[in-house]
Amino acid sequence: MKISVFDDHDHARCIACSIETAEARAASEGLRLTPTRRRVLEILLEEHRALGAYDILERLNAEGKRAQPPTAYRALEFLTRAGLAHRVERLNGYVACTAPESPHAPVFMICRKCRAVAEAASDAAGAAIAATADAVDFSLEACVIEVEGLCGECARQGAV
Repeated sequence: MKISVFDDHDHARCIACSIETAEARAASEGLRLTPTRRRVLEILLEEHRALGAYDILERLNAEGKRAQPPTAYRALEFLTRAGLAHRVERLNGYVACTAPESPHAPVFMICRKCRAVAEAASDAAGAAIAATADAVDFSLEACVIEVEGLCGECARQGAV
């Protein structure tokens, strides 16, 4: 499966389309995408890497927003609850969701060299996990798969 985030792409269009989708979803579900929440989502979209709350605070403060830690944490909590962002446990950070239009169990491909993160869908992996949960009488509520390896660019550069 080819993951577009690791390939060259029109990043400005990538961000614009994601913001447009987030705004439409927020409007249709009656969610309040405040200017701060929107800006935090834009910051997550600007890089295809997991960012921590303090990374986001640093960016907001550099823009003159004078934000405090609760500002970033509340925005990230809103974005994750709304399905507009995900927490990447391995990196202790957050990434913007690349498919906010539908509920899903994301699979994160994490490059161990450049730390880029791509979100992919894997219906087969999700189905296998759901079947395993059913087999042991377990009620599955959430599932996130994180895979570490090398993106194509780092592999071509001979990363170790």
